[in-house]
Amino acid sequence: MSTPSLTVRALLLDMDGTLVNSDAVVARVWRGWAVEQGLDPDEVLRVAHGRQGHLTMATLLPHRPMEQNYAENRRLLAMETADTEGIVPVPGAPAFLAALQDLPHALVTSATSALAEARMTAAGLRMPAVRVTAADVSASKPDPEGFLKGAAELGHHPEECVVFEDSGAGIAAGLAAGMPVVGVGTRAREHGPTVQIPDLEQVRVTGLPDGRVRLTFDG
Repeated sequence: MSTPSLTVRALLLDMDGTLVNSDAVVARVWRGWAVEQGLDPDEVLRVAHGRQGHLTMATLLPHRPMEQNYAENRRLLAMETADTEGIVPVPGAPAFLAALQDLPHALVTSATSALAEARMTAAGLRMPAVRVTAADVSASKPDPEGFLKGAAELGHHPEECVVFEDSGAGIAAGLAAGMPVVGVGTRAREHGPTVQIPDLEQVRVTGLPDGRVRLTFDG
């Protein structure tokens, strides 16, 4: 059986669950919010992964004013940014980012810039020079806007890019942008990514003479 591979011009990388394992923090903050609202914490976490917080709130409490969601989301963001206990890199993430050092890539995250900086720093990971965060989009994942902006920032057509994602919302956004999606981790499997890998240790990165990037996947 041949080893799966993709050849692209640029890579667009989600953060939480893809490069950084922040599950411990997300669970602490969002389970606490769920209890406050009288909601099932497991259901809240299922919805929260990969989305901006105010949209998670709007999905779970559709009749509540958005201004209240924005205000509560600011409070939760402050808690998440300050809480870095238990944040670690996804296995293989340091070597993966090192291999991309001189290749076209961007971070595309639903986190704010401050939250992204805090989590990447806590995980000991290099922050990509090109990044699209919550402040840069008008619509959060599963809308494809963030990935399309990332491709444009790198100067490549959407079909020339690949997305690395772990969440259902993120995988849907990448596919809607017309890009192949590499699903990272067990959460990604059920959402139909183009390629599925357990973690980033299964990725091999090769820069080609024509500027393209070949990705091969073990296992």
